[in-house]
Amino acid sequence: MQHDEKSGNIEIIEAFARLDVRRSERTGIPEAVLAEGKTCDQVVAALQRIAEKSGVALATRVSDDCAKAIQSSLGSKLRVAHNQVARTVVASRPDFEGRQSGGRIAVLAAGTSDIPAAEEARVTAEVMGCQVLAYYDVGIAGIHRLMEPLRETLAQDVSAIVVVAGMEGALPSVVRGLVPVPVIGVPTSTGYGYGGKGEAALMTMLQSCAPGLTVVNIDNGFGAGATAALIANRLAQAKSPAKKD
Repeated sequence: MQHDEKSGNIEIIEAFARLDVRRSERTGIPEAVLAEGKTCDQVVAALQRIAEKSGVALATRVSDDCAKAIQSSLGSKLRVAHNQVARTVVASRPDFEGRQSGGRIAVLAAGTSDIPAAEEARVTAEVMGCQVLAYYDVGIAGIHRLMEPLRETLAQDVSAIVVVAGMEGALPSVVRGLVPVPVIGVPTSTGYGYGGKGEAALMTMLQSCAPGLTVVNIDNGFGAGATAALIANRLAQAKSPAKKD
């Protein structure tokens, strides 16, 4: 199927989706294309239409093969950035200049196995205009590694922190007990045996005794990044001189 003919892409999209290209204007969070479960043709068509209308489009859970198909089909029309670790693709018009919102968040990952979800959160927040501080492999097994990142995070006056953890998922509660900003916990499907598909981490975070910790579903880096960015962007807007005037 050819992707370089606009009419062909319209037919593909109308066959499977009604794209919400103005979602960001209405809700502050852009529509993202969940590539998992879709054909590459569908992902390519949706990304092209969203980017044409909105300037930039994000796809998550993108396989390497699908990323190559996106680059091959859209690389001559759009700027295409593939983050292999995050499994994301960001496609934007050549004339698109991303707006910096002034929002600032941090993303922490407990272990190396948690980095894919953390990177998905980072990419999402950056698409929404946020500055993102990222610190990885700072889990509770070597909790001394956490102190310096937290000091740097607080010094940078972040508005929210995404904390990604598998196994028993204790890191978000620890972080929330040490910082004065909202924490979004992301349980990941890493671990051994019983509860090892993320259920144990999810239950730990849901049962946290540290108020101010909000939890998204297992491996949902997109949801966490979008929520943190929404908080940060609203605060940045409230602090801006234009808002005060």
